[in-house]
Amino acid sequence: MAAAAELSKVVGTVLPDKPVAWNKRDLLTYAVGVGAKNNEFPFIYELDPSFSALPTYPVVLSLKGSGQDVNNFAEALKGRPVEGLPKLDPNRVVHATQSIEIVKQLPLVSGEGWKLTSRYTGIVENKSGLILTVENQLVDPNGEVYARLYSSSFNLGAKVTGDKFAKIIAGPPQGKPVPKDRAPDYVVEEETSPEQAIVFRLSGDYNPLHIDPRIGKAAGFGGVILHGLSTFGFAGRAVLNAVGGGDPASVKFFGVRFTAPVKPGDKLQTNMWEVGAGPNGTTEVAFETKNLTNGKVVLGSGLAYVLKKDKAKL
Repeated sequence: MAAAAELSKVVGTVLPDKPVAWNKRDLLTYAVGVGAKNNEFPFIYELDPSFSALPTYPVVLSLKGSGQDVNNFAEALKGRPVEGLPKLDPNRVVHATQSIEIVKQLPLVSGEGWKLTSRYTGIVENKSGLILTVENQLVDPNGEVYARLYSSSFNLGAKVTGDKFAKIIAGPPQGKPVPKDRAPDYVVEEETSPEQAIVFRLSGDYNPLHIDPRIGKAAGFGGVILHGLSTFGFAGRAVLNAVGGGDPASVKFFGVRFTAPVKPGDKLQTNMWEVGAGPNGTTEVAFETKNLTNGKVVLGSGLAYVLKKDKAKL
């Protein structure tokens, strides 16, 4: 019982604010890292009248921070000890879920004074380990929120109570299952490049797993794997282009569960279904992304709220 009480203290813990910053070059780099093509001018060309950040861009800021140089991945992950939380093995942590709610469109250059606020909003212990959920809010120098993100990590083998335990105080909306009785309303297929992870890491995630084949083999992946957040961005572009007509302001919420790794060079297929009305005039979209190279679903439980365009770009 004492262990459960200790674990309960984790939920609600506020973490130190993290300064973050970006410029136009960062937005261009991210767009290429998530597969932007040569006709997606609002995201690849800084002189385009509609030049904008891809709506999923803020997900990289927690590792990028405010710097412009490379960072040490292990150091970037470090934080102060949290009461009730055991020491966790960074080599046994996998990204479980990620979502982003876009509250306001980002400026093209942040300037100084932006930050991510963070707090633990959920912890679950099961027979396989611990699942931790963190809420981040992207806040401007005046305290205005631009994005709200939830990220959960699965810590394999971590134990505290030795039993089932769950405490959750906040989290993202949960979507409907993808319909099994009808074909998708939209299908987008794209190939990642063999160099995809080399490009995506320049947005701030310098985990050696994504560039050093020796580490990927030692971890049981058979070599380098693509960042989950790159696959996340590929699916985000698919939804934005297919349902939102390529309008940077069309995607208001986007969330997934990571279900299998992708290797650079694999071909992805994102299948999307309109499943009803979302909040504030949006359309609710259920989606999943499959790896056509091996047939596995790599992003599941997909949910997006999109301002649908009549002439969506397929």
